[in-house]
Amino acid sequence: MTTLTTEAEPKAGAPRPPARARVLAGRSARDLLGRAAVYLLLAVAVVTVAFPVYYAVAGAFMGPSELSSYPPALVPHSVTGRNFSGAVDAIPLARQYANSAIVATVITLAQLFTSVLAAYAFVFLPMKARAVVFGVFLATLMVPWEAIIIPNYLTLSGWGLGNTYFGLVLPFLASGFGTFMLRQAFRQLPGELRDAARIDGAGHWRFLWRIVVPLNKPALAALSIYVFLSAWNQYFWPLIITRTANMQTLQIGLTSLRDAEMADPGLILAGVVLSLLPTLALVVFGQRFIVRGLTAGAVR
Repeated sequence: MTTLTTEAEPKAGAPRPPARARVLAGRSARDLLGRAAVYLLLAVAVVTVAFPVYYAVAGAFMGPSELSSYPPALVPHSVTGRNFSGAVDAIPLARQYANSAIVATVITLAQLFTSVLAAYAFVFLPMKARAVVFGVFLATLMVPWEAIIIPNYLTLSGWGLGNTYFGLVLPFLASGFGTFMLRQAFRQLPGELRDAARIDGAGHWRFLWRIVVPLNKPALAALSIYVFLSAWNQYFWPLIITRTANMQTLQIGLTSLRDAEMADPGLILAGVVLSLLPTLALVVFGQRFIVRGLTAGAVR
């Protein structure tokens, strides 16, 4: 009488195969360690990036004694608002805040408008040597800003636009990066949309603002956030084109808080916190638009 066996006996001297449970346990242990290492690295990165922001906010509410204590205080024991009032009294902070907001808003709107028109032309309008023209257009991105800042300054000063809002915004009304980014997004639209709009009697202008722009809101939002943050944080150009405190932007005003006559770390931190508020709000509430907009056009 024969006996059926479900598993052959290993030969003498042959290594016994490991049990499935032991294999799964080893894999799960390795996965757990790998996941813990990733979380640890992410936690270190978060602390490294977020701690300066936290200390700026906390220091803005500390008094001089806490800011100069050793070891440094990490939590304000007596919250005070004198640093914010002192910063407002030390410099024309409200006017400079408004200047930064006006300049950043105008530059953002202008770059959106010019980039949308240029990107539409490169995608939908018939053009001879389109690739060559676009390559020349992209070549402007390779010219460093430091190479053209002096010619721009001499030109605008010669036109009498120094220390004016026009002088602050005029060199930044168009951008090669914005055109490139929106061109990549517009290329994702199927050609059948343009054909259907043409059959429906829609011209280029109507097709652009009724179909192309609404379908590319994530890319437009991402470009808006990028341009606004860049314009808000400008330092060198407002420094050389403006001469009076009432025309300077917030970033220039913050440097005056470091003067020897009013050197107070609390005032500097309060000014930094005020300058961070718009940028933090844009990053927090517009993060999903940034990701969606920057990845638009990555896959065709």
